[in-house]
Amino acid sequence: MSGGIFSYALLAALATALLVAAFTDFRRREIDNWLNAAIVLAAPLWWLAMGFGWMDIGFQIGLAGVTFVFACILFVTGQMGGGDVKLLTALALWFTPLSFVQLIVLMAVLGGGASMAMAAFNMKRVPGEMLRDGLAALVALAWVWGACAIVYSLATHHPLIDEGTVTAIAALLPNARLLAAAALAMVLIFAFGFFHIVKRQKSRLPVPYGIAIAAAGLWVLGEQTLSAARLAAQSG
Repeated sequence: MSGGIFSYALLAALATALLVAAFTDFRRREIDNWLNAAIVLAAPLWWLAMGFGWMDIGFQIGLAGVTFVFACILFVTGQMGGGDVKLLTALALWFTPLSFVQLIVLMAVLGGGASMAMAAFNMKRVPGEMLRDGLAALVALAWVWGACAIVYSLATHHPLIDEGTVTAIAALLPNARLLAAAALAMVLIFAFGFFHIVKRQKSRLPVPYGIAIAAAGLWVLGEQTLSAARLAAQSG
């Protein structure tokens, strides 16, 4: 078996593992230890297929160690589950730092958007707070829209802000007070909306970070595989 086929086989196995992780996290809010262990144990095969040297391997292990520390902080604060910590740490053994940063950003965007939508639907309605509920719903909708816009921008490789918007913002820059007032008003509205959503939660919601991690990993894997395929087609 050639190195190229072996590499694609490993990537297919990792993609399958991520799909299983997303399914189990959706169904049971758990990611099995055996699955995370399999991803970790298969990482040396990936290093071998990629021709990593000892320095490259040490760098990947260091990246996984740093990821584990920061993920544990999120676990202690209740922002991430134990299975999510293990999955994210295991994936750090597979991705280069640049790709892993992309994975983290996508994870945050997808997980944050899903969490905000779930929290908005989980709000307890209190009589006399229709205006506050409406404002909170608009804030949640804006947050989810922003997350979708970022994902769309990444998927299509189009800029998040078009030239017309950039020009309009630049025109306001000389009027610093107006720009600062608009930014402050936006921050206050979002802060009030977030506070109201958190305050009126019926119950604690499990953050679907396992699904977000798996989706982000699959996204980055897909982009890398397509880029490698295009490069191979052009060179061959």
